[in-house]
Order: sequence, then structure tokens, then C-alpha cells
Amino acid sequence: MNKKKLIALFLCLFGLSLGFAQETFNVMFYNVLNYPDQTPASRIDNLEAIITNTQPDIFMVCEVNNVQGSNNILNMLQGVKPDYAGANFVLNTSDDTTGNQNDLQNMMYYDASKFILVSQDEVPTTVRDFNHYVLKLNSVDQNTNPIFLNLFVCHLKASSGDSNQAIRFEMVTELISYMDANLANDDLVLLGGDLNLYTHTENAFIELVDTSNNITFVDPANRQGSWHNNVSFVDVFTQSTRTQTGLGGATGGFDDRFDFIMTSENMITNSDLYYVPNSYKVYGNNANTNCYNDEIISSNCAGPEYDLIIRNELYQMSDHLPVLVQLETFETILGVEDLVQNASLQVLGPNVLSDWLRLQATSAHLIGERLSVFNPIGQKMTSMTINDLNQFKINVSNWSSGIYYVVVSNNYIQPIKFIKK
Repeated sequence: MNKKKLIALFLCLFGLSLGFAQETFNVMFYNVLNYPDQTPASRIDNLEAIITNTQPDIFMVCEVNNVQGSNNILNMLQGVKPDYAGANFVLNTSDDTTGNQNDLQNMMYYDASKFILVSQDEVPTTVRDFNHYVLKLNSVDQNTNPIFLNLFVCHLKASSGDSNQAIRFEMVTELISYMDANLANDDLVLLGGDLNLYTHTENAFIELVDTSNNITFVDPANRQGSWHNNVSFVDVFTQSTRTQTGLGGATGGFDDRFDFIMTSENMITNSDLYYVPNSYKVYGNNANTNCYNDEIISSNCAGPEYDLIIRNELYQMSDHLPVLVQLETFETILGVEDLVQNASLQVLGPNVLSDWLRLQATSAHLIGERLSVFNPIGQKMTSMTINDLNQFKINVSNWSSGIYYVVVSNNYIQPIKFIKK
């Protein structure tokens, strides 16, 4: 091949790579085992090591006990990467009179440079809520071609037996009814949860994958079967990481697939945002059949992908292992590094303050845009429209001490951080 042909081939391939660049997102679900009530308090350090290694862009969790636990997780996440934000933490609205189910909440965190939280809702059931979050892709053309992702986070009723299976089925039917009433059949949906299922023949699972539903879920791992105590499915086992008592949770060893991420059927074929084939994995699971009924720090659970160091972090953190999938899009993501710098919106004076936040808009393209201030857990503190290029101020004297973010609705201005003393 002569030099001209080589150059032409290079330019062709280079052009194709530019025109079809892909953005990949890591999604994780994790049962964090009664956090923070379950001791020791140092478990947050174990979780930090797990997050540092996995770098999830969307992080769905269950078994958060309270708002303090939720804030602890968010603060840890922002220490790993400042772009993390959290949904609004809400207490469980189901089962207000019996049991201790109100101690177990769901939560969702996300990379705010890649996704925008549009809304959230709760789907009550007889035991625990499904939490519904809608994220929008932070893409360059989000105003003309918005891409939305619906997330449902759940924790179905635990334990074997006909009565518990019936409760799981009842909970799932509540979810299906909600989706039939509120979602279009072409909406993109992820379900992350501790489903506590023992086999694919349970009515709850059958209902999730029923093709007559408005939204049909699929198991992207394609590992349907009788999971409980079946070593053939060790590669998708998520519980229990332990055989010893003293750390809380289950101690039966590695023999169950309780934790799932399921996708709507259209996410297998959708071209806007789709599941990456073969990306489903159980983090910390080396698919070693010798690990069956053992604890994951045992040499029987060794393998080339997850060494003893990370398996020990998982062992200390929870009796469950996290589940991960990857999503991809051909859309161009703005990202914090691509946002316009804040020369057009400035804080006047120091960004550590106690009474008034003073701002100055210096670019005409901000006129008419909506300016909002959020606290670290995603709650909107105040909002206003920028009407002109004059200086303006916001009274923060009654706000709690902490970090806050100023966000402009056009998404092309990098969020401004300030600290209330």
C-alpha cells in the first residue's frame, strides 16, 4: 500500500472515530446493609475503596437507615469525585404500623456532570417503597433531543416460603400498575434492587418479564434458573459474603442471587442509550465454583479479577455484593470540563459567607435563564430568573452551614460552589 493510500485510510478511520465516539456509563446497585446503624462506623471507608475502584456514574442503594447515613455516603462520594450529587432522601412511606421496614430506605446518587435529576417519586407497597428517579442525559443537544432514563430502586420482602413469595409478587404488581399508568412503552427503564428471589419461576419474577406489560424487563445477564443453592449459578451469586457472625446480616455463605439490575427490553436494542452486551457483573465474584457456601475472603473464592484486598473491603462492608452494568450512548456529553467557564456569572466577594450571596451576571445570554441554589443532597433552596446584568443578592443567613451550588438552567455554566458558615 502506497503512502497516499495509507494517509487516506488513516483519515477515514480517524473521521469515523470522531463521528461515532461513544460515552460509557457505569451503573451500580448495592445493598449497603443497615447503614449506618450496623457497626462498625469505619464501613464508610470500605465503601470508599469500592467506589474508588468501580467509579459508578449512577449508584443505587438500599438499606440506608436515615438521612445521616445518606449524607455520609454523599460526602464520601464527593471526596472521590466532586461531581457526585444525590437525590432527595425520603423516608419509606409503606408499612407505617408493623415491623422495622421503615428503617430501610432506598437512595440514588449520580454524576451531575453526566446526568440531570429531573424528578423523583415513591411507589408505596405493603412492605417498602419503590423509589422512582428520572435522569436526563446531560448532552449537548438535550434541549432538542432529550434522553431520559427511569430508575426504580427497590428491596423486596425477604425469606423463603409461600407467604413471602406472595408478598414479593404483590409488591411487583404495584410497580407494574404504576408503570402502566405513568410510563410510555418506549421509555428507558432500569430496575436495581435486592429482589430476594430464589428462582425465576417465582411469580414476582414472572410478572417483571411478562411481555404483556407496558414495560417488559429483561435479565441482561441472561442467567435465568433456580438460583438458590445451585452452584451452576455461582457467577451471579450476591449473598452471603460471610459465614461468621458479628458483622450483621446473613452468614450462610455464598449461595444466593438476590441482587439484580434489570433493564427494559428496549434498552437492549435502543440506539440512544443502551445496555452494553456482556457488561453485567457481580463485583467481587470471581465465578469460582469452590466459593459455593464459603465466605468471599476465603482462598476458595480467589480468582484473577478480584484480589483479596478488594474482597476484604466487600466482606467488611456488607453481606451482599454489588451488581454493575454499563450503558452507552453516541450522544456528546457536556461534562464539567466542557462547560463554559464562569466568567459570565461571578460571586462578588469571598465564597465563604454567612449572610448574603452576591452575584453578578456579565453576559447577555444569561438574561431570562433560571438560577437555582441547591444543597449537597439535591434540595432546591431558592430559585429566581436573571432579568438583567445588574448585581443581585440572595439571603442565606437562615440556611444551615455547609456547601451549596449555584446552577443556571441552560446547563452551559459550570455550577458555582460556595460555603455557608
